[in-house]
Amino acid sequence: MSTQAPSFIRFQPIYQTRVWGGRVLETRFGRELPDKETPFGESWEISAREEADSEVVGGALAGKTLRQLWGDPSLKPQIFGSKAPEGERFPLLFKILDARDKLSIQVHPPASVADELGGEPKTEVWYIAHAEPGAELYVGVEPGVDEKSFREALEQGVAEKAVHAIPVETGQHIFIPSGRLHAIGAGLLIYEIQQNSDTTYRVYDWNRTGLDGKPRDLHIEESLKCIDFTDVSPGMDEPQGSLLCECEHFRLERHVVGEGDSLAGVTAGRFAVITVVAGKLRAGDEVFGEGDFFLVSAGEEGELPKAVEGAEVLLTTWP
Repeated sequence: MSTQAPSFIRFQPIYQTRVWGGRVLETRFGRELPDKETPFGESWEISAREEADSEVVGGALAGKTLRQLWGDPSLKPQIFGSKAPEGERFPLLFKILDARDKLSIQVHPPASVADELGGEPKTEVWYIAHAEPGAELYVGVEPGVDEKSFREALEQGVAEKAVHAIPVETGQHIFIPSGRLHAIGAGLLIYEIQQNSDTTYRVYDWNRTGLDGKPRDLHIEESLKCIDFTDVSPGMDEPQGSLLCECEHFRLERHVVGEGDSLAGVTAGRFAVITVVAGKLRAGDEVFGEGDFFLVSAGEEGELPKAVEGAEVLLTTWP
């Protein structure tokens, strides 16, 4: 007899140390981090990477990994639905980013050059969960910047002058296609939805050292093959009703769930990954609050969480 998929599935976060990270996952969300001093810049909330495979917490599937669920021919259609793409691995990755310091200026390879460089393309979207006053993103290039002038700025150690800075506020979002030069500024808490890729080419790191006291590796030639120098002075994106963005890899929506209402009203039978932006959701003994991610199975035959005094959520599904 095949296993019946539960209506929703929770995973154990996988924490990653980063030189630019902090302890906001602990202080804001009440998370118990692996140690009491290390700066944790990322929490991989739902991941099917070989080196970081999310494990189910609670329920009939407890202990199974996301890669196992995706690879199970009886569970895959129940959980991920008929619109799930073909492929050997779950194609998305969900993160929380805690940037206390600026991230490196970087780029992810477009599909057109990824194979040549031995990497994987990576398109993503950032939702600003919290922005400190004066926080900025660095996205695209300034007018007049081309490969030659950017290379000169790198050689002079002033590459930040060539990158476009955008003031940012809580609740905004921006789409980052492969090939877009970018960096997250200090004082930002971000929910990131991306392709299942971990290829990043770091082109400039603000002339700083890593946690080991040594300069971090740069990938200047690879980056210059990837950067879209026609991407000049982009701005933050605007929502279209409940829709924040849609691309060939994912669709991202934002919804308000009224007090006592079920998530079924917004998932509407679709596979979805839910991110709680504000408020609380409850199903039996399971409670989901700000910063929690969980998966809703396609078809949702069982009970789904209901909003406690209202909730705001992000919903990621197939396009």
